[in-house]
Amino acid sequence: MGSTGSIGTQALEVIAAYPDRFEVYALTANNQVDLLIRQARVFQPEAVIIGNEIHYTKLKEALKDLPIKVYAGMDAIAQIVESEPIDMVLTAMVGYSGLRPTMQAIKAGKAIALANKETMVVAGEIINALALEYRVPILPVDSEHSAIFQCIESYNSIEKIILTASGGPFRKTALRDLMHVTKREALKHPNWDMGAKITIDSASMMNKGFEVIEAKWLFGLRPDQIEVMVHPQSIIHSMVQFQDGSVKAQLGLPDMKLPILYAFSYPERLLTNYPRLDFRRFSQLTFEEPDLKRFRNLQLAYKALAKGGTMPCTLNAANEIAVDAFLKDRIGFLEMSDVIEKTMNIVGFLQNPTYEDYVEVDAEARKRALQFI
Repeated sequence: MGSTGSIGTQALEVIAAYPDRFEVYALTANNQVDLLIRQARVFQPEAVIIGNEIHYTKLKEALKDLPIKVYAGMDAIAQIVESEPIDMVLTAMVGYSGLRPTMQAIKAGKAIALANKETMVVAGEIINALALEYRVPILPVDSEHSAIFQCIESYNSIEKIILTASGGPFRKTALRDLMHVTKREALKHPNWDMGAKITIDSASMMNKGFEVIEAKWLFGLRPDQIEVMVHPQSIIHSMVQFQDGSVKAQLGLPDMKLPILYAFSYPERLLTNYPRLDFRRFSQLTFEEPDLKRFRNLQLAYKALAKGGTMPCTLNAANEIAVDAFLKDRIGFLEMSDVIEKTMNIVGFLQNPTYEDYVEVDAEARKRALQFI
């Protein structure tokens, strides 16, 4: 799900490198119909689905010479994951849209390779309950959570985890100067090549805040057991500190194909020809505390995590609206945090929500956030 984004395209590179191990059954995208057409012609899946229905005719016409089923709409995306031949669903859609199809895939008994962190941010409790009920594994694809997953020996022996963050393009930028940064500057991540939305989230450290919330649900941790440390080199992807005081870290070059492959092949490790980490090129690995005055979004994420209930859902919805407004030059970089905080303060709160409650809170939060743009 989300084959045309950064994670999706890299996942297809992984699949192409191991044709004896992996096969694509279905590809989905929201708007990038031309790339979806090219992917379909190369991988020839059983089905392709375009979320935005206005592109259906173009997609259908372009693939009419191939025996590929073509569908459109979010309902079709949610339904395709139930197909019998599917063993694993890679959830690489952007934002809140990944929640419903991920729930459907779990109910259908499909293993989940989770790259859509917003699914756990919005409804981690429900996702965990469903995974337990249907005995479905959730394998993290985010490099940080994959690192934690690879380091864990026993969940009972964890004292804390340390999620590393590059600090993004504005790690050393003075707070007063952040008022004037442009979207072009914010889209220049120093270490990772990602889509526009997640790149802005990384620049504001909301992405790291989402990862903190996701880690709580993936690994069953308290908020005080999840620490964030800025590590500009992005070589240590995350660490686990155990109750005896020892620490295990997972290291590697910044390449999302590695955690994608590990999720696909777990518990095996497959031979790759990817570049190897040369410690002679990285003689210094440095660490520093995140500046919560400069990056308020990380602080807001911790606040949402502590509150629980629907607050992370509100956080995510307001952030999606704020990032979209920033990318359209309607608000400044620091104003994104203002929009999110104001929205969190006024949207109705439920401590023990159902899925339907999440849908209502998401809609309300988006409407309220727009009032502050």
